[in-house]
Amino acid sequence: MTAMTAGTTNVVVLISGSGTNLQALIDARDRGVLNAELCAVISNRPDAYGLQRAERAAIATEVLDHTAFASRDAFDAAMAALIDGYRPDLVVLAGFMRILTPAFVQRYAGRMLNIHPSLLPKYQGLHTHRRALEAGDREHGVTVHFVTEELDGGPAVIQARVPVRPGDTVETLANRVRQQEHIIYPMAVQWFSAARLRMADNRSWLDGEPLPRHGYLIDNTG
Repeated sequence: MTAMTAGTTNVVVLISGSGTNLQALIDARDRGVLNAELCAVISNRPDAYGLQRAERAAIATEVLDHTAFASRDAFDAAMAALIDGYRPDLVVLAGFMRILTPAFVQRYAGRMLNIHPSLLPKYQGLHTHRRALEAGDREHGVTVHFVTEELDGGPAVIQARVPVRPGDTVETLANRVRQQEHIIYPMAVQWFSAARLRMADNRSWLDGEPLPRHGYLIDNTG
């Protein structure tokens, strides 16, 4: 890991698709509210639209096609070698649709963030919006968390809650959640970049104090 001082964090972003959260990070950087170097965007899918977003923002891009590897372990080892070439302080998963091996997760323990579209620990895994609607939930949301070996189970950093409204569909609920994603992910990355955020004892700590289990809460349900 490179030596880190506030505001000089090197960030590698991993994507698999359209890259809307990547765009939120780029926009925050360009507005001057994210003081971090987005040094590379890496995709496991050659056709990921997020690669074009990175290229337009003059960020280095790499493609490592997971279908070319015989095993998950082999892919993750190659991915780690590619990431390490950029000497990142932080690895950001922004719609990276791969289950990571324990060795990969341990390599970046305490310096890898993910965003998940639910109020964790509810609805780990896929189809979170549909599951929230089917359960009759009155609120839903999104969580930024540190990555651990448990899928979507690492310590929460920030949660944003949104209401579930009468007549909501998966699409309308997803759009409401996505708006919050684009707010809270740059916030979390900036906290890390400013040396305010860390993981210790399987908790997230902000400014030297342990965060609640749900992380810093932004409540939009009122």
